[in-house]
Amino acid sequence: MITPGLADFIAFTEKTAAPWQTKRLLCLSMLDWVACGIAGANEPVSRITRGLVEEEAGAKQAHVFGGHRVPVRAAALVNGTVSHALDFDDTHFAHIGHPSVAVIPAALALAEHHDVSGSVLQHAMLLGIETSIRVGIWLGRTHYQTGFHQTATAGTFGATAASARLLGLDASGTAAALGLAATRASGLQSQFGTMGKPFNAGIAAANGVEASLLIARGFEPNSSGIDTLQGFGDTHASERDVESALFELGKRWIFDGIHHKFHACCHGLHATLEAIANYDRPKLDDIVSVSVATHPRWLTVCNESKPSTGLGAKFSFRLVVALALLGYDTASPETFRDELCFNPDVLTLRDRVAVAGCSGLSETQAQVEIAHKKNEMHKMFYDLDAPMSLSERETRIFAKAATLVGEERASKLWDIIEKQSDPSEIGLLIRASETRHKNH
Repeated sequence: MITPGLADFIAFTEKTAAPWQTKRLLCLSMLDWVACGIAGANEPVSRITRGLVEEEAGAKQAHVFGGHRVPVRAAALVNGTVSHALDFDDTHFAHIGHPSVAVIPAALALAEHHDVSGSVLQHAMLLGIETSIRVGIWLGRTHYQTGFHQTATAGTFGATAASARLLGLDASGTAAALGLAATRASGLQSQFGTMGKPFNAGIAAANGVEASLLIARGFEPNSSGIDTLQGFGDTHASERDVESALFELGKRWIFDGIHHKFHACCHGLHATLEAIANYDRPKLDDIVSVSVATHPRWLTVCNESKPSTGLGAKFSFRLVVALALLGYDTASPETFRDELCFNPDVLTLRDRVAVAGCSGLSETQAQVEIAHKKNEMHKMFYDLDAPMSLSERETRIFAKAATLVGEERASKLWDIIEKQSDPSEIGLLIRASETRHKNH
């Protein structure tokens, strides 16, 4: 069973267990998450979700992106949704999920309301994200291929882990919270390309807060709800690989394999975009065809052939490749707007792009071949697992944050995060809706 091991890890792991580099990566993910949330605060899904909870006029407990203070559960729901609205946040390929958008909003909302220190908050976040990834490994690729959205399903357990730690639940209480979360965890890939996808992240964050708060109040569920008969594993196509999920838990941090996005679209497209990043911009008429080879799994995730919305474009190999080759900046959220889905030049090049699955490629690899009229063939390859130093990652993430929210605000956020300042300081910075990113 996976629950006892996870519960002990969440309840007993000390802050000293994680090495400096792991903690530094968490700080970078926090900056990345906040910048994505601020930049996405005025997206339609953000305004709708925020409007819903503000209209209820509940207790003023935690701040939300672009708004004021709302109840903790509502803040987790809104901030999870908003921070995933641009689909620009971090990814972990061990379970093909976006861990930060489920865990960080849950932990931040609770920490702000309960006046928790920055160091305690960051440790809880790290435990939650690691739990999310470990549960994702336990669920396995079968769970994902069945159509479940790991960000929401595994993310619910990560959000629960962080919340339980912040509320001081012991191992028994943490197991109960995880068990109760099992009856709430949900999220489907059928929502990809719509407002439903970012909402999945908000659901996960709110589920984690709710389950932990209920246990803290004395709620008594089936603590084995994850892996018991007819539990979450049985009913959600889990591979139940306990050995891999718990391997060196507390000693080896799988979180260290986190990937950050530098293109504002599905991470399944990024290896392809990086492969063509240094390709000299061609003339449209010179391109005869573009062939993209990717891991077969991405064909069911981000292979919309003819998207008609900016959200849909974020999940389309053909359209994103066309945009990149025509010189559009795929690192800018503003690029993914509805009208470009109908641009004549974009459509012409889109229809020259063919995508095929290749079992010889990993999920982080892509190969691109571009054929020219002069019988020239240009071949390119990229692997997202190519080594990136911590200093290079810091430089790229800070540049991304500065582009999204402005250099001054990015610097303020980084100072708060790096110094592990009071979580309420982050809350005050995320409430303002003015961002460098414009509504489209």
